[in-house]
Amino acid sequence: MDSLWIVIGIIVLLVVIIGIYLWSTYNGLVRLKVRVDEAWSDITVQLKRRADLIPNLIETV
Repeated sequence: MDSLWIVIGIIVLLVVIIGIYLWSTYNGLVRLKVRVDEAWSDITVQLKRRADLIPNLIETV
């Protein structure tokens, strides 16, 4: 009977460890996605700024 409780305890412990690992991995991926979205936003802003400057350059020339 004691060995049954040990096996059940080990299984529960493994499930908890795997759950924590998956939760941590998911949060890391979400964090990376947010950073990528912010970086693309910065690129989009710079491209729009550059496109807005072209008509001014043409008028100056």
